[in-house]
Amino acid sequence: MKIVHEWLKQIVDIPNDVETTAREISLRGFEVASVEHGVIDFEITANRPDCLNHAGIAREARVIFPQAPREATPPRSPVPAGAGAPPEVSIEAPDLCPRYAAQAFDVKVGPSPAWVARRLEAAGVRPINNIVDITNYVMLEIGQPMHAFDRETLAGDRLVIRRARAGEKLRTLDGVERTLEPEMLVIADADRPVAIGGVMGGSESEIGERTTRMVLESAYFKPASVRSTSKKLGLKTEASTRFERGADVNGPVLGLARAAELIDAIGAGTAGPLVDVYPSPQPPVEVVLRSSRIARVLGVEVPHEEVIRILPPLGFTVQAEGSDTWRVIVPSFRVDVTREIDLIEEVGRHFGFDKLPVTFPALSSAQERPDPRIERDRRIRSVLMAAGLSESMTFAFIEREAADAFAEPGFTPAEIANPLSEKFAVLRPSLLPGLVDSCAHNRRRGIKDVRLFETGSRFTAAGEGRAIGLLWAGSGVEAHWSGGARTADFFDLKGVVELLGSAFAVTDLEFAPSETPFLVPGRAATVTSGGHAIGVLGQLLPAVADARGLPAGEEVYVAELDTDALASRAADDELRIESLPKYPAIVRDVSILIDEALPAAAVRGTIRSAAPPLLQSIVEFDRYLGKGIPEGRVSLSLRLTFRSPDRTLTDEEVEAAMNTIVGALEREHGATRR
Repeated sequence: MKIVHEWLKQIVDIPNDVETTAREISLRGFEVASVEHGVIDFEITANRPDCLNHAGIAREARVIFPQAPREATPPRSPVPAGAGAPPEVSIEAPDLCPRYAAQAFDVKVGPSPAWVARRLEAAGVRPINNIVDITNYVMLEIGQPMHAFDRETLAGDRLVIRRARAGEKLRTLDGVERTLEPEMLVIADADRPVAIGGVMGGSESEIGERTTRMVLESAYFKPASVRSTSKKLGLKTEASTRFERGADVNGPVLGLARAAELIDAIGAGTAGPLVDVYPSPQPPVEVVLRSSRIARVLGVEVPHEEVIRILPPLGFTVQAEGSDTWRVIVPSFRVDVTREIDLIEEVGRHFGFDKLPVTFPALSSAQERPDPRIERDRRIRSVLMAAGLSESMTFAFIEREAADAFAEPGFTPAEIANPLSEKFAVLRPSLLPGLVDSCAHNRRRGIKDVRLFETGSRFTAAGEGRAIGLLWAGSGVEAHWSGGARTADFFDLKGVVELLGSAFAVTDLEFAPSETPFLVPGRAATVTSGGHAIGVLGQLLPAVADARGLPAGEEVYVAELDTDALASRAADDELRIESLPKYPAIVRDVSILIDEALPAAAVRGTIRSAAPPLLQSIVEFDRYLGKGIPEGRVSLSLRLTFRSPDRTLTDEEVEAAMNTIVGALEREHGATRR
């Protein structure tokens, strides 16, 4: 909000130094964006619509500079009685417009005086003509938006405040023809809409050079109605900004009085009759304020005289009720004050936050333990960053095409009711679309090796849940003088998934072939633990990669794990520390011929089942296909380590265990020892 220092000084006595004024007001919670050429640009928060005008800032200044003898609002002449008949006004939608006032004027349209134009330009408003300029002047001065109609254009000489009818259209002052919806509020004459309530007037009834009779509108519109209409039409105006935050229900008549005074002062016309339709007057808000409560909240005793010094200049009526209590009548322009705590904030702002002691609040109970998911996500980040992956943060709203490619078969991603654009049309059913787009973004900028992860929410048929997304593209091992580079493959990302399992003490992860639609068949796996699904892993389907802008023919590996499912499989046993083994291990290698399609996990499972507890580890160290190997078979070499915690094993014990293992492989899988 641009406040013209000269204009403000007309309302309240403030220092001549604009920098001093800006600094002192900013200390009461109003951030200053800039001070230039006698204009202070304040950042007004959404809860203070009363300060979107010079009079509102003047009220703040009147507390800061107590020597100010003037009122915090401009003087107003009595509303003239006028002659003739006022326009007929009827409110058919009192739930959207509780109060509507209008006044007739005989006017002579022309340029505004230099002092009016100068102040408007300084405040960032372009002068148009004396009548329109006065409506803008009053809005900037006291915060009451108004609109002027050419009375000759109003059919039936009447104004009807109603909801729009289906299919009605209105060409607004910006020259755009807009289609209205039934829930929108319009100001209509006997035949058609002539303005959109609280947003913008129509071009057919605007004030022009030939206008001699006008009707000046000054109303109160419900914030929710104006906000909804403004958003649906994509039309943001100075009036809608004020109405949607909460205007003064008593402002309409005060605004007309000030406009009439200014029109008379600049010789632009004479005021006629006024009509004020207010079917259900609102009683003022009353709040009980206790000095003991002020002390408890602020942590310091505020003298009674300070409370009396602060609140009345801000517009509050303070009535003492006993030695500790006041009954405060809230002015109608302070729509943000409804409770005692709101008044305490006002006292604290002007008493001075710098006077409040620095103390810790008293705790009545022990602090709750943090959500376990916070520690879980922290652990995930630590493990994956240590593995060389970078964290990505993408939007939960994505475009429909990207969501459909990664959604479960038959599931329709949840739509956003009011998306910012088609790029944010639905809730993501997976974290992978965002990671794939991040990979494409990196590739377009010449970064070939991309390793990303993300933790966050996804929205599937089962509802909202947390997941971990992984992506690996480019090199698996970078070029080095000691050895050549190689491209990343399925097993690189599989190792990262196993690393995550180890971090959660999930030691029984299993990988089985998967038919996931967006993964390459034969290079895709379902990740399970104890029969419970954890996630999927594999190479991204080239068609999906190409659709998301990745180079053709390039292998991209992705994985997505259910964070809650992974955490639920974590071992419940407390961490145990064991001493280093005292007795030596015995290692045996064995090579077998087995069916080429047999999963390695099945082989390990058979070995574990047949082996005695002395078996410590199983490692596959060679897989051979080629000369000397029958078709459909594969040579698999495994290294088995045996150890006893309480004695040295003998060769006979280990050999017996090996015979048992090989026998089990022969029976279960038709294996042949080489």
